[in-house]
Amino acid sequence: MPPRSTPTARQQRLGAELRKLREHAGLTARVAAGLLGTDQQQISHIEAGRVGVSEERIRRLAVHYACDDAALVSALVAMATERMRGWWEDFRGVLSPGFLDLSEFEFHASCMRTIQITNIPGIMQTEAHARAVFAYAVPELTPHQLEARVAHRIQRRVVFERDSPPEFDALIHEAALRIRVGDEKIAREQFDHILESADRPEVSIRVIPFNASWFGGAGYSMLYMGGPVPELDTVQLDAAHDRTLLDAEAQIRRHRTLFRKVANSSLGMAASRDFIYRIAREL
Repeated sequence: MPPRSTPTARQQRLGAELRKLREHAGLTARVAAGLLGTDQQQISHIEAGRVGVSEERIRRLAVHYACDDAALVSALVAMATERMRGWWEDFRGVLSPGFLDLSEFEFHASCMRTIQITNIPGIMQTEAHARAVFAYAVPELTPHQLEARVAHRIQRRVVFERDSPPEFDALIHEAALRIRVGDEKIAREQFDHILESADRPEVSIRVIPFNASWFGGAGYSMLYMGGPVPELDTVQLDAAHDRTLLDAEAQIRRHRTLFRKVANSSLGMAASRDFIYRIAREL
């Protein structure tokens, strides 16, 4: 089977984790190839996510790499052997790969934590709110592109329909709640949806008010997605024209700390619900 020309971010992540284990063991790709009875190019393809790798090979490499973390090895095996077709595949060739990669990581996340300063979390946006957001794109989207982005954003909610939905902890700044993306009707529907979402047992919504003291995190927005083991956690940084996925240990640790610092400036869940209700009544 020829190498994949465009591996997904999750396939690349699997390869990157295998490369980390090899480098931590102090072995070259050439030595690793010898351990599997293959060539160095094949190891390069595996570590770049361009070709698949079997459970037997992963476990054999783990032994040679002196990796005794059974939970991590099992998680890597699960990544390598999953054979499901995710709902996001319906959008392949329609939306850019970044949209699909985000959906796949969210679908497999054990938990999600987000900090949003100026935007309502994408996964919590109503259809009308999302349409107003994407209608602002420059250059202007075609009707087909616009509807595809809106449909994809709404479909992301399926993670909450799993048998064991991930815990979702959202820190939302007052600015995001007060920015009027659409008209009053759209804003009212959006507030109603946020309050309904807050009733879900796995969802926690906390507000950072404008008057919060000692808050220096106005420049930070992120989505933190927990993996089956901490080593496989992923952070997405969102910008107007790009999405960046982070998985280096130092970056993950930094954003865990950042979330805790921002959470310290937020209201409690009950107070946040009252706060959102008050803003909604001002419409």
